[in-house]
Amino acid sequence: MLEATLHEGQLLTLLIMALALGMDAFSLGVGIGMRGIRLLDILKLSAVIGLFHVLMPLLGIAAGQYMSLLLGHVATLVAGLLLLLLGGHMLLASLRGGEELGPSFADHRKAGGLLLFALSVSVDSFSVGISLGMFAADALMTILLFGLAGGLMSVLGLLAGRRIGRSLGSYGEAAGGAILMTFGILFLL
Repeated sequence: MLEATLHEGQLLTLLIMALALGMDAFSLGVGIGMRGIRLLDILKLSAVIGLFHVLMPLLGIAAGQYMSLLLGHVATLVAGLLLLLLGGHMLLASLRGGEELGPSFADHRKAGGLLLFALSVSVDSFSVGISLGMFAADALMTILLFGLAGGLMSVLGLLAGRRIGRSLGSYGEAAGGAILMTFGILFLL
């Protein structure tokens, strides 16, 4: 009886954590979706984000015996800087009328941009994985919940952003960039 209660408590805790970590994917999705995105790109980006939400906590759990406090702070700092960079790129591109700004590192349709977006929202899953590794959480349940929540929340965010972006017209990309920069600043504070 006690073991079943502990298992249910751990499941609820992991589910709440997965949804909280998935909110990054949702917010990034809104920003990208406002820029305009095809359904196929929504599926690709969400699948990669979901995969990163599996791999990053798995790596974190494996490294759970080492330097949790240091890596937690560094992961948040990196995520904030990436979001600032991506949001700034989107904002500048919108001000220049969609004209590309040098190399398109922030283009979600290219492999580099796709990986950069996925990394920016899943890097905090790594530090959470470290903490969970130190407390011997159920690794399989953790990575499945984190991956599912990350992928689902990114789909919801991308679809919501796409809908909002249509309403805003040409200002959608600028608004999306401003949203990403705001989240980046909040990560850094």
